[in-house]
Amino acid sequence: MINPQMLKQIKKMQEDIKKVQAEINASTFYGQAGGSVVKVAVKGTKKVEAVEIKKSEIDMDDIEMLQDLIVAALNDAFNKVDKELEETLGSITKGMNIPGMF
Repeated sequence: MINPQMLKQIKKMQEDIKKVQAEINASTFYGQAGGSVVKVAVKGTKKVEAVEIKKSEIDMDDIEMLQDLIVAALNDAFNKVDKELEETLGSITKGMNIPGMF
């Protein structure tokens, strides 16, 4: 038999998780590479919002380097989203292993 108090706690946890996910999805995370030669902004949904490149510090003959910097900056921002999700949701679930959560 399921404990009614436990059901209440689970329901609250679900509500808290939805709230946190909505807040993170609405937040903007920033990544950079090459000493901030390339900066990016992404939403918590991992939708890219902006890419900023310092043209004065880029060798336009070395497109491969620019491509690598963009990828590195995006990965930096995406890692920040993942870390925020893991830390915030982890504090709600208090170490419970919920399949498919992370």
